[in-house]
Amino acid sequence: QLQLVESGGGLVQPGGSLRLSCAASGFIDNYAIGWFRQTPGKEREGVACISSNGATDYADFVKGRFTIIRDNARSTVYLQMSGLKPEDRAVYYCAAEYVSSHCAFYAEYDYWGQGTQVTVSS
Repeated sequence: QLQLVESGGGLVQPGGSLRLSCAASGFIDNYAIGWFRQTPGKEREGVACISSNGATDYADFVKGRFTIIRDNARSTVYLQMSGLKPEDRAVYYCAAEYVSSHCAFYAEYDYWGQGTQVTVSS
């Protein structure tokens, strides 16, 4: 079982960058990790995910702007965000799924963090 803690959120201007961190309480080598976001009044949506073997997938609205990176030695997964837009404003959550070879936004993730707020405003 894992505990996940997100950090790195904050206020950034449009076009700016942020790096979110998802720190796990244990080894993440055998887990796919996903980043999701939620805005009040909207359903949670997948942003990016990375499988246990390093394969990645991104939502269309972040391709070319966001990069997901895993550091198994630090039990941490990062979401590097650049070219941020006002519509990227949301609470960002990370989640872990025990799976070895794929990641998917529709999967049943086993563990979730509490989220970190990202605000994009001038």
